[in-house]
Amino acid sequence: MACSELTGYNKNKFQVPWFSSGQFVILLLCVCLLREIPVTQGEQSVPYTAGYIDQYVDHFNFAKFGNKTFKQRYLIQDKWWDKINNGPIFFYTGNEGPIEAFWNATGLMFDLAPRFGALVLFGEHRYYGESLPFGPTKSFQIPYIGLLTMRQALADFAHLVNTLKNQLGAQKSPVIAFGGSYGGMLAAYFRMKHPSVCDGSIAASAPIYLLNPKFDHGFFFTDVTKDFANSFFGCVSRIKKAFIKMNELMAEGKKGMDALSRYFRLCKPLTNKSSYTHLLGWIRNAFANIAMFDYPYATSFLPVGHPVDASCEHILAASDDISGLAVASGAYYNATAGPLQCFDIEKEYVSCSDPTGCGVGPNAWAWDYQACTDLLLPPGTNNVTDMFPVLPFNNTLRNEYCMKTWGAKPNPDWAYWGQDLRTTSNIVFSNGDLDPWHRGGVLNPISKTVQAFMVKDGAHHLDLRGHNPQDPVSVLKVRAQEAAMIQQWVMKKKYGYQ
Repeated sequence: MACSELTGYNKNKFQVPWFSSGQFVILLLCVCLLREIPVTQGEQSVPYTAGYIDQYVDHFNFAKFGNKTFKQRYLIQDKWWDKINNGPIFFYTGNEGPIEAFWNATGLMFDLAPRFGALVLFGEHRYYGESLPFGPTKSFQIPYIGLLTMRQALADFAHLVNTLKNQLGAQKSPVIAFGGSYGGMLAAYFRMKHPSVCDGSIAASAPIYLLNPKFDHGFFFTDVTKDFANSFFGCVSRIKKAFIKMNELMAEGKKGMDALSRYFRLCKPLTNKSSYTHLLGWIRNAFANIAMFDYPYATSFLPVGHPVDASCEHILAASDDISGLAVASGAYYNATAGPLQCFDIEKEYVSCSDPTGCGVGPNAWAWDYQACTDLLLPPGTNNVTDMFPVLPFNNTLRNEYCMKTWGAKPNPDWAYWGQDLRTTSNIVFSNGDLDPWHRGGVLNPISKTVQAFMVKDGAHHLDLRGHNPQDPVSVLKVRAQEAAMIQQWVMKKKYGYQ
């Protein structure tokens, strides 16, 4: 539909909840702007300048480390910035990884920046990427890793934004935070905890309710299973049968383990129950990620669109159940680390305190610690509410693991972030109904200024990705709604009205 066709719109047909007529005009204009954005294929190759800022290793206790600082990395692009008219700052609250990975996958910010005259800024999270407070080895040792907390990370972000605003003469520029997944949680918390710094937040696929110990955490693998069940009839049944047959082979001892090693093309053959359990976790990790990133188009980390459907096609077409499971699992690791002649499951998957996966390398160590302290993540699998083998990880098991590994454990009594969002404002929570994390997020509007949008047929923070011709209509609508909310926040900051 051309923008010129919308001049005679039916307001009642397109009305967005909580939006006045004037606000809806803004939404309409944003829809037009989004439709005119050049295709970016969902991922970005926008150049950036990398910078470093001195951050205190501890923002809240000067007695232990005094004035000790570390270099926090950030990425910046000012090609669209309308500095003269106090153009906004679009700030990405970095997740659990090197910041350039999120730069390359968060195209919405670059799609909107030219229209808003925005400066784009990405802040790297402490203890990830190059932002290591005590260096590449010491940072991950006790007690130094104890300064890896959300409170400290948010204080880093506040100092980064304020320092750059002063350096750039941008004191009057509104700041809009963006983030996806854990970064989405941080974007929301940045607005909640530092409202004088952050004027509004787009929190995509942010499962913030997980930090409430009373909230039901057992949805993740149930919803992964549901995604595959809704793909092709019989897919989940074949997966379950494969795991049964794997257990039967394992019961045969060395002969069975050798057969399983051949099925999955393992670099190192299975030798005992522990290595077999790790293989099961490796498989589960592949399926969890395929469900999370079930985008309608190929990406740099998954070479086919609708990867859940593609996996089910492999499974259903296979000559036997285990072969289908092996092909589907291997396809994921080939896409992310391949092409591989064989699979080194110890390197490709790290068992940790987060059953949904910690990644690999130093980033996995950092996330493992956070999942043992700041975060309350989903339990393991039970083969009753999900399709996976029984790999339990309840609170008791998590506490034992965390105390043994880090000398610490989650403290559910302290979840000060809470579930009551009525005291905050200017936050959009977005979720996709295909995303196995979505039930941990905010699914209903809290107020006129704390909104919740659902992307039908959308996977993990699809709305944050760049425009793609294969995007479902639902994500175009949500991006337009987000743009309209940003417009309100910017206008209120700059001119005092909406």
